[in-house]
Amino acid sequence: MRPVNQQTILVTGATDGHGKLVALELARRGATVLVHGRDPARIDATVAEARRAGAAAARGYSADFASLAEVRRLAGEIARAESRLDVLVNNAGIGTRMPGDGARVTSREGLELRFAVNYLAPFLLTRLLVPLLRASAPSRIVNVSSAGQAPLDFADLQLARGYTGARAYRQSKLAQILFTIDLADELAGSGVTVNALHPATFMPTKIVSSPTSTLEEGVAATVRLNVDRSLEGVSGRYFEGLIEARAAAQAYDVGARRALREASDALARL
Repeated sequence: MRPVNQQTILVTGATDGHGKLVALELARRGATVLVHGRDPARIDATVAEARRAGAAAARGYSADFASLAEVRRLAGEIARAESRLDVLVNNAGIGTRMPGDGARVTSREGLELRFAVNYLAPFLLTRLLVPLLRASAPSRIVNVSSAGQAPLDFADLQLARGYTGARAYRQSKLAQILFTIDLADELAGSGVTVNALHPATFMPTKIVSSPTSTLEEGVAATVRLNVDRSLEGVSGRYFEGLIEARAAAQAYDVGARRALREASDALARL
């Protein structure tokens, strides 16, 4: 990898909480930080903060991950505007209750919202940015997942039956890990690595009501996957904090990963 002060790093969900602190820490280290969010005012404020923190440059991009059309637009804008992309941090996501207050809600395309925002949107964004990441290699993809994981039911990925917000959230987070391992296999030898992590347990963010760890713990773990030279060539792994760990068993099922890839390609119209 290039020195961090020569890298361009995209952090999704970077206008508050864990994502914002990750972006600002990378800015302090001199990276060019691409700040993604939904609210233009928050994006502008975070970009200004990143510049004050020491970013070589900082630029903002907006998109609502509840819309795959907006994700496609975002990927196109980045591909046209940026000459390189050294790291993609897929951090944006929603929790178990809001929006919806526990009820099943859908995205603009009619997909179950947690699956759409937490998994399918970063899946599509990553797929569309792989050519830029390949051209910038060595480069990295970091998927911010969770230790809260539930097996995917391929007969009911949209959870039309037996829905709970917790189940939907956990399924979406395990889907991220299946995608991580699957994409790592696909990109082997390309110079692009893909890893997932559970940053820390119940960090004090807007999606957590009873925190048990600090944002700083999660930021340290996430930034490490961005910049640690000892991780060069390490791919297809799942970390809990700073420690490599085992995800739920379905993540290592080749058939499950194939089924998810085929379903995701269809849903994202790839």
